[in-house]
Amino acid sequence: MNRVLRRTWLRLFAAIAAGVIAELCAVGLMALAAWLITRAAEQPALSALSLGIVGVRACALARGAFRYLERLAGHDAALRAVARLRPEVFRAQLGRPALRDGDALSRLVSDVDSVQELLLRCLSPAVIALVVATGSVIACTAVVPAAGAVLAAGLLVAAVALPALAVLSHRQDRTAADRAELAVAAADLVDGARELAAFGAVPAAVARAEQHSARMRRRDGRAARRSSALLAGGVLLQGATAVAVTWSALLAGQSQTGAAVVGFLALAAFETVLPLTDAARRWTEHRPALRRITELLAAPPIALPQVNSERIALHDVSAHYDRPALTDVSLTVEPGRAVAVVGASGAGKSTLLGVLAGLAPVSAGRVERPETRAVTQDAHVFSATIRDNLLLAAPGADRSQLERAVEQAGLLDWIRRQPAGFDTFVGESGQPLSGGQRQRLLLARALLPEPDVLLLDEPTEALEPELADEVLARVRHARAGRTTIVVTHRLAGLAQFDEVLVLDAGRIVQRGPHRELVAVPGPFRDLWEAEALTNSAIRAHDDPNAGGGGATVDPAQPCGVLPRPDDHRTRRPAARR
Repeated sequence: MNRVLRRTWLRLFAAIAAGVIAELCAVGLMALAAWLITRAAEQPALSALSLGIVGVRACALARGAFRYLERLAGHDAALRAVARLRPEVFRAQLGRPALRDGDALSRLVSDVDSVQELLLRCLSPAVIALVVATGSVIACTAVVPAAGAVLAAGLLVAAVALPALAVLSHRQDRTAADRAELAVAAADLVDGARELAAFGAVPAAVARAEQHSARMRRRDGRAARRSSALLAGGVLLQGATAVAVTWSALLAGQSQTGAAVVGFLALAAFETVLPLTDAARRWTEHRPALRRITELLAAPPIALPQVNSERIALHDVSAHYDRPALTDVSLTVEPGRAVAVVGASGAGKSTLLGVLAGLAPVSAGRVERPETRAVTQDAHVFSATIRDNLLLAAPGADRSQLERAVEQAGLLDWIRRQPAGFDTFVGESGQPLSGGQRQRLLLARALLPEPDVLLLDEPTEALEPELADEVLARVRHARAGRTTIVVTHRLAGLAQFDEVLVLDAGRIVQRGPHRELVAVPGPFRDLWEAEALTNSAIRAHDDPNAGGGGATVDPAQPCGVLPRPDDHRTRRPAARR
């Protein structure tokens, strides 16, 4: 935290200095105005008032100018701090156990914004009040020593006792936690609206969100009442102290002019001290958010793979989450190779891709990798036009480049059918798009900058088998000579890859060209036969004349093609009705 905020301290100091001068000018303005009014009542010569008139004007002008400078410098410092802190908080969450969307959003937005509040509404007012109150007491003591002691006592109560009461009244405040819980509930309602509606769970989810909202309203109401009571107490204390200071000056033999000066000086001094009550309340409210950020940034940094090689190489790499995801994986992919990664669900395919992309930490081993582009299963579609979603990867791309990328992803015909074309608006997470259209949009975005190394995690999972094979073939053809690693569960079309990796329980159990793996017994052969039999069962369900019961798989044939009973070599798939 200190490292992030270090470069803002100078600007914040400048803002505090401007605020101190502005408040001293306000105190001087009140004192000089009191002197000028009472002295003018004595009807002296105009020349006797000229210096006071000039002083009042100078203090009034300087007060406005320095208050503007305080606001300008203070907000500049706070916004710079937030701008530096937010990326740090985002990076600190990478590689760690995923937070709920609402909680992550609360940490990234509300918690970071709390730092701005602490700087502007807590730290700055506290320092300004301390300096101005001390100066006011010194000035009052110089005029009337007895009155200075009374003013010091009143300011001490306002600066210590009232803020302490504000802290005690808010010590159990869970505003930050309630805000995070409400954000989680709201995110569930928005992102899971269809699922909640499908299972009839909308009323229960809305009720939970309303409970969080009602609790926050009650808490805010109690806080407002306590703040109002403390504010009223501060105003009463201000008036009583001003009266006591004036009375002390009169008892000390001061003239009416001198008594008026110290009395109005006391009133002005309280104007800088009374906001400390609100600052204390804000400190109590925002301190949990500051603690959450500090704990997050203080956690040991996650060791992510560094970009330090022209090739991809893993050396005895292991990765763990709640259980081992990768174990002692060693792998080398030379530039320009096309590699497919297959395996059963939970075998570690996505974790391997995350390690190669630099998005997942490793618990052991060493990683060498070049700069990569990756499309993960949770890649985000932004609430913007198709063009804007694509240009995120290559801001300078022209229309021909956009069309080439979406054509490779198999989405060009659909875009051309839309009235707005590339300017078609898609909502958050691409909700108006089908699953296949969303995946192809993400694939086109990854293809647009033509990266040297491209990592794809199930890029065609939501597509029909024939379209999936076509899109994968287009991608492979377009990226000839450049490194491409594809995680896929579909084995058809893998013959076009230079190498196939088979993962099982976090280990590479087989690797080699498709033709070699399918020709020998092993995990890949088992996956191949299982997919062929599954496809055969689907065909038999669609076409009762397709047959195929009890048939065996010829590894020389494409996946899903079964041998003919009278040939033992080939049998064409039965035509669909």
